[in-house]
Amino acid sequence: MYARIAHFAGIAPGRIDEQVAEMKRQSATARSGDVPTDTPAQVQTLMETVTRFLYVVDREKGTGVGISFCETEEDMRRANAAMNEMSPGDDDGRRTGTADVYEVVLDESY
Repeated sequence: MYARIAHFAGIAPGRIDEQVAEMKRQSATARSGDVPTDTPAQVQTLMETVTRFLYVVDREKGTGVGISFCETEEDMRRANAAMNEMSPGDDDGRRTGTADVYEVVLDESY
């Protein structure tokens, strides 16, 4: 399994819940398998490759960290390329630096 970690700053606090709602809508669409034909190519790629997504935010600071998980290195390569082509909206923050990709070597739940 592979994880891509991206850091964001400048997120308008009032937009966080809207962002999360949109992410949940896209996740539900991906799970249903009923992807609309007008879905952007990058989003379609993410729906095909990303198996899990974690988004943590600091509402007061307007910062966040997105962690995307893919089962294979090839899926992560495709997902990473798609995400690098995407840009947040003006109030949705900006990515700080480059996103990093890691191999997940331990994933335990307690």
